[in-house]
Amino acid sequence: MSIMQKHWRELRRRDSLFSALLSFIALYAEAVFFRVSASTQADSSNSGQRGLRYWVPQVDWDKHSLLDPLRIILQFFYLIFFKTKQERRQAQQLKASIGTPIELSRRGVAAALRHPLRWATRWFEYVFHRQTQKKATRWNLPFRIILTILSSLTALLIIGLPMEAGSQAVLLLAFWAVALWVRNIQGRIPMLLMITLSLVVSTRYLFWRVTQTVNWDVPIDMVFGLLLLSAEFYAWTILILGYIQSAWPLQRKIAALPKSIASWPTVDIFIPTYNEPLSVIRHTILAAQVIDWPQDKIRIYVLDDGKRDSVRDFCTEIGVHYFIRPDNKHAKAGNLNHALGLSSGDYVAIFDCDHIPTRGFLQLTMGWFLRDEKLALVQTPHHFFSADPFEKNLGVFRKNPNEGELFYGLIQDGNDMWNASFFCGSCAVLKRGPLEEVGGIAVETVTEDAHTALKMHRLGYNTAYLNVPLAAGLATESLSAHIGQRIRWARGMAQIFRIDNPLLGKGLNWGQRLCYANAMLYFLNGIPRVIFLLAPLAFLLLHSYVVFAPAIMIAIYAIPHLVHANLANSRSQGKFRHSFWAEMYETVLAWYILRPTTVALLSPQHGEFNVTQKGGKTEYSFFDWRISWPYLTLMGLSLTGLGFGIWRLFTGPDNEYLTVILNLFWVIYNLILLGGAVAVAEEAKQVRTAHRVAVDRKVTLYDQNERMYQATMTDYSHEGAGIKIVQGMEVREGDTLTLILADGDQYHALDIKVMLKRGQHLGTRILFENYAQERAFLRSTFARADAWVGWMPDDSVDKPITSLREVVGIGFKGYQRLFFHLAPQVRPITRLLAKGWRVVSSLLPRSPVTRSEG
Repeated sequence: MSIMQKHWRELRRRDSLFSALLSFIALYAEAVFFRVSASTQADSSNSGQRGLRYWVPQVDWDKHSLLDPLRIILQFFYLIFFKTKQERRQAQQLKASIGTPIELSRRGVAAALRHPLRWATRWFEYVFHRQTQKKATRWNLPFRIILTILSSLTALLIIGLPMEAGSQAVLLLAFWAVALWVRNIQGRIPMLLMITLSLVVSTRYLFWRVTQTVNWDVPIDMVFGLLLLSAEFYAWTILILGYIQSAWPLQRKIAALPKSIASWPTVDIFIPTYNEPLSVIRHTILAAQVIDWPQDKIRIYVLDDGKRDSVRDFCTEIGVHYFIRPDNKHAKAGNLNHALGLSSGDYVAIFDCDHIPTRGFLQLTMGWFLRDEKLALVQTPHHFFSADPFEKNLGVFRKNPNEGELFYGLIQDGNDMWNASFFCGSCAVLKRGPLEEVGGIAVETVTEDAHTALKMHRLGYNTAYLNVPLAAGLATESLSAHIGQRIRWARGMAQIFRIDNPLLGKGLNWGQRLCYANAMLYFLNGIPRVIFLLAPLAFLLLHSYVVFAPAIMIAIYAIPHLVHANLANSRSQGKFRHSFWAEMYETVLAWYILRPTTVALLSPQHGEFNVTQKGGKTEYSFFDWRISWPYLTLMGLSLTGLGFGIWRLFTGPDNEYLTVILNLFWVIYNLILLGGAVAVAEEAKQVRTAHRVAVDRKVTLYDQNERMYQATMTDYSHEGAGIKIVQGMEVREGDTLTLILADGDQYHALDIKVMLKRGQHLGTRILFENYAQERAFLRSTFARADAWVGWMPDDSVDKPITSLREVVGIGFKGYQRLFFHLAPQVRPITRLLAKGWRVVSSLLPRSPVTRSEG
């Protein structure tokens, strides 16, 4: 080992390149011919004694190849001129402990601002609280009026001030520096500052677009320019409404119930169903039976519009009420209203038939009703324990926030601050009196839930949102079903906007009007999104100037607008939706919601309620050509525009060079989004109808000889559980064991059969003997009070650059999948190319990393 240490000391000195290279070659020779030092020192804490496995990780030291010398030489130069991952980490730790001048100054500013920011935050909370309680003080109103006038005049001065390119760049760089400066300072006031900067920069951009960039002299330029400007005005409106809606989430806490159970109200639980399989419905019904509420104060009703004997027999067998009606008029809304007329509970809790409530649902939601006599609704999040099409087809389940997380994690919480939280159709409790006062569940639109809440708000009732997942259900399983569900939502919101516009009429405050308007206007994004996808083609294909301005001016106005909006949204929404994912979601849905929303605005009486199919499976992977044809069409047009753009670079006039470059970047970004849409259109195989939920829970096992073992439950489903056993426990496939599950201070014993054994991991099936055992299993798993708390990891925060890389990678994956499906006969060639790329990439240097680090 002394010879090896000598070589490494010579290598790491880095003062003699030639001698170090010779030492490196000597090490390689020793490793090849004498098999020394390449294996035993890989994880030593002393870097001077680490072996070649550490320093050259891309080489297989047990099986050498002819390209290994080249890999060694390239890795050598990488080690000479670049820092290793460990060295970079040590430098970052040193920088964090000591601090760079910029970091030190930022800490100083943050420390100096800590107390003023805390005071300002408390003052804002006080003002919002007084506003919501409608008890503004005498000085509060004049002060707010003066402050609003002064801030508005300052903003208008900045927005309308004409500037040359240089001055505009300096101003926006100053704004950008401030946004980056306060980005990492905790608290709501820094976030409000980022939002303010974004609003000023975006409004200045839009003012510039309206006043200086429309070519009124050329008809085709004017038409395309106004189309793009209208799409940008729509996006600006949604941006502002979104900031207002979610700038100050209420974050409502749980309200305790009275200690006297006698004062608790009666509750009817409605579970509407139509054509869902009994295997999906039964677990929701059984879980409703184990909700912790006095049994004489709760009644469960299964509302079956499918009129199925199997569902009726099951309800009779387990002892719950079963309702049908003579017709299916008004779909789900009519079904609920029919049951409302046949029941008498003080409150109504509604669950879609796949949404399994936790046993603490009523105890955690009912307290607010007893605090506020005017409260008509408490809504909780729609949580899903299965992957939606984006998560399933892209392989990001429980890695990134899903599509609905932004609404249920932030927007509804922001609505709650303005007393504008609305009913979402499930996982909610409604007070019978206000519900009957508005005529029951609304039937005029296909989004009966939001419309019902709007009617209650118009009568002066309050609503509440409790941002705690207290029920969980199945997400849509295919892209076509997902799009169908969103089409219904979009059509319904457009119908409400048309026939019961929240901006008009009586009974709403301005906060409620804006929150409802944003929810409805958002679903009109089909036309603007398609315009953004086609806009660069107007110049690349038709040579039409949709933005009539020099390229440098476009850049210094548009780029800051996009950057500030992204920074502000990343700060406020980052935990619930990562950067650039919204554009991909909207690209997937744009074409399909364009037509129904337009029809609903023109003729709101058209449109029917469609039931979202759940509980199915996908027997094999396939590419959905039917659903993806709009993406493919837009992709073909964009690729054509890309080709013309490249041609213009070489043949067009010099003064258009930057304009062509900007449009090429724009069309490339659109192609990435379209590639992502195509990637989602390839449906991944799903053979399980009982979805497994990953957990890490300690359980107890008894074997057939009555020996007790501690084990770990790694996942569970409605039918079985995955269990990791300890070393030494003898188990074979086909054995029957007893599983002991904790349920608070109670324990439930269930027989399980080992269906699969892989090392220490068992796949088991629960052998239910009766419904009581099935209820006990649900209480210990799906219906646990804390079953869905902490679902997403704490480190799931937005990193814009990382998110951009993810979206770009997904876009490329979409083209790869499309290529495979279009030309399956060339797969051997693509595999050969992929193998060649793997060989080439294996030559690239890599940063050494220990096993513990990796």
